Amino acid sequence: MRKTVKKIIFANLFAFIGILGVVNAQITSSEADALLKLAEEKTAFYETDFSGKYTVVQEKPGEGKSITEAIMYRRDRTNQWTILVTGPQSEKGKGYLQTDNNIWFYDPADKRFTFTSAKDKFQNTNANNSDFAPQHYYRDYKIESFKEVTLGAYDCILYTLTAKVDSVDYPVLRLWVTKDDGLVRKKEDYSLSKQLLRTTMVPSYQLVTANGGKQYAIPKSMLIVDNLRGKRIGDKMQYERTQITITNVSFDAVDNIVYTKPYLEMMSK
Repeated sequence: MRKTVKKIIFANLFAFIGILGVVNAQITSSEADALLKLAEEKTAFYETDFSGKYTVVQEKPGEGKSITEAIMYRRDRTNQWTILVTGPQSEKGKGYLQTDNNIWFYDPADKRFTFTSAKDKFQNTNANNSDFAPQHYYRDYKIESFKEVTLGAYDCILYTLTAKVDSVDYPVLRLWVTKDDGLVRKKEDYSLSKQLLRTTMVPSYQLVTANGGKQYAIPKSMLIVDNLRGKRIGDKMQYERTQITITNVSFDAVDNIVYTKPYLEMMSK
């Protein structure tokens, strides 16, 4: 009888240990690699055009807020995008165009296009021009380390990434990606000396269905904090921040002319 009880106890114990092993199982290198690739793929729309209204709120400590409204058009399969600024009135008609791997800024005041870059700031905010395009975490970076963490209510994989190419905005990234759906929830941008430069948070996403039935996850809003630009107010350091809200998302086809210089010239009149 005692031997039978002991067998049952040990059997249950080993079963419990087995359950713990499953619960505590760590993600493998191949799984981490696949999840990072998925996170990159979810920032792009290669099968369809994309458009949306962007409201960009820039906040500088002690100086208040400024609001920029714009319409963005993207055709990721050909690496083209257009941003048309629609407000405020003083900025209306300005625009950005990426085509043939070049980014141009159009100012209707002098009716000229000037060359800009992916690393330049959008409308003097804390957002880079590259923040509005697909993100190449998998293509342009290699995984230095990864681990399972929680970020609020989310189970994430926290990646440390280092650049494989010189064309990236930041040579080192820390990236929080949710395990269940491959969505980026937080990103930290670092210099080569590992100084924190920017922090981006994506608290929520919206699911939008394209005409073909495929669903895409689009950030409802993004908060970008510039960890270098700020001001001490009282006894607390406050940093500049930019919040980007995306609404009126559509995956309808966009006319080819939208991705041209003549379109920006026409829309500025």
